[in-house]
Amino acid sequence: MKVCNKKKEEKSLNCTNIRKVVVIGCGFVGAACSFALMQSGLFSEIVLIDADKNKAEGEALDISHGVSFAKPVKIYAGDYDDINDAGLIIITAGANQKPGETRLDLVKKNISIFKSILPEIKKRKFKGILLIVANPVDILTTVAIKLSELPENKVFGSGTVLDTARLKYELGNHLDVDSRSIHAFIIGEHGDSEIAAWSSANVSGIPLHNFCEMRGYFNHDEAMRTIAENVKNSAYEIIEKKKATYYGVAMAVKRICEAIVRDEKSILSVSSLMKGDFGISGISLSMPAIVGKDGVECLVPIQLNKNERTSLQKSAQTLQEILAQNKI
Repeated sequence: MKVCNKKKEEKSLNCTNIRKVVVIGCGFVGAACSFALMQSGLFSEIVLIDADKNKAEGEALDISHGVSFAKPVKIYAGDYDDINDAGLIIITAGANQKPGETRLDLVKKNISIFKSILPEIKKRKFKGILLIVANPVDILTTVAIKLSELPENKVFGSGTVLDTARLKYELGNHLDVDSRSIHAFIIGEHGDSEIAAWSSANVSGIPLHNFCEMRGYFNHDEAMRTIAENVKNSAYEIIEKKKATYYGVAMAVKRICEAIVRDEKSILSVSSLMKGDFGISGISLSMPAIVGKDGVECLVPIQLNKNERTSLQKSAQTLQEILAQNKI
């Protein structure tokens, strides 16, 4: 928690409480994130904000009824004035992805929503960390950096943290091994141009291909293509079956919050502004980064082969073209 001098009867706008989180947007994702954070014990105060105040109040009331089964935490519906001393804001507000719709299809609608939210945050001189979860997360993270005028390290997106978890899940099933022992990343866009960074993947330090052969698998190229496609299309499959995805991303958000609140310096594939790595600048992409109490500390060098580098640059170009079309 940041320490600051203040009189008991005054609350300084420069004082941030790392154990106070504000969730903006109380749809499926926002509600699931709030529920996961209540159970985590990370926060002492959770504020829910939504354009529909009744929705925020209903979610806060419902979730708060479970507090006696968890750690003490105050959960309530609030407004933008409640962000003044918050250490973390999580933005999930945005249009939902519909069956047959890509994340990039949401661009215009959700940029418009962000243009109404971010000036309210800027007006309160918020000093904490801004975590973007709404899609398309890489585009909206770039928009948030520009409109919030917060330090770039303090504005980042949930990125491919969930995609990476899906990759580990698929590999764990394929190899019949604990997915937590797998070290691999999905990088680039959180979307159709995402890249599985196979050349740097390993299982407890053993190169992935070697481990596969140890488990009796030799058709590496076909297996990798199938697994990468399953990961990329998993959200579409879930949306087709149940209209929305929210539990997985809620767990990913909780994991990111753990790294921030506990200052873990964890390496997570969050979406942050690129500054020349792999020849890419001016766009947010999901890359392995050290995450702690001050946000994104730095990107972590990752080994990529020529094809992966080319795919990453194409992914960045796709997003930059979308930004240009929307005059951001």
